[in-house]
Amino acid sequence: MPHIASTITSTAAASPSVVGIDVGGSRKGFHAVAISGGDYASHLATKDVEELAHWCLNVVRARGIAVDAPCRWSKDGRARPAERQLMAKRIWCFSTPTRQQALVHPRNHYGWMLQGEALFKALESNYTLCGALAAVDEKPFCLETFPHAISWHLSQGHATASHKRRQREELLKRADVDTTHLTNIDLIDAALCAHVAYLVAVGSACVTYGEVETGLIIVPE
Repeated sequence: MPHIASTITSTAAASPSVVGIDVGGSRKGFHAVAISGGDYASHLATKDVEELAHWCLNVVRARGIAVDAPCRWSKDGRARPAERQLMAKRIWCFSTPTRQQALVHPRNHYGWMLQGEALFKALESNYTLCGALAAVDEKPFCLETFPHAISWHLSQGHATASHKRRQREELLKRADVDTTHLTNIDLIDAALCAHVAYLVAVGSACVTYGEVETGLIIVPE
């Protein structure tokens, strides 16, 4: 199935607060960056998913949250449709397993995906997961995104893993996001995710990979 390009409309104010989150395993935890009016506002690093959810809702008062982790598990153990569509365009990505495969992996290889599952669960009572071609109205939303695919789209297909920190920082600067406080790649990736949440919130054109049942990956057009 080809990817679907769509403009996601919004009736939100022109300066929404949004959050992007880089998800790590239990030792590394979460790195989150808040953007307000399109520019850096604050950030948080924590291993506590409830603290992060509270920060998004009550401190930042985020209207949208973009997460770098699968929002759904594979149904059959193969890569999800979103991942297959990305790889068909030569955009490298992880393949999400079934939840059971993640739980029984002997080296906890998918621990960060389980962390992502816990985060989406903590957010679900206050943030609606974006669905296929659904209009984003004034209600708070969350979505799945992927920094490498974001970079690939923003650089017209010239994303390079070997220079990802420099390239992603430059892409943020090009989008007028202050990178002064983004002192590591995790915060840079979180800021890229936040930029996607901001684009969705203000109605900029975005591309959706995948389908609702196994989850969409949303990136800039």
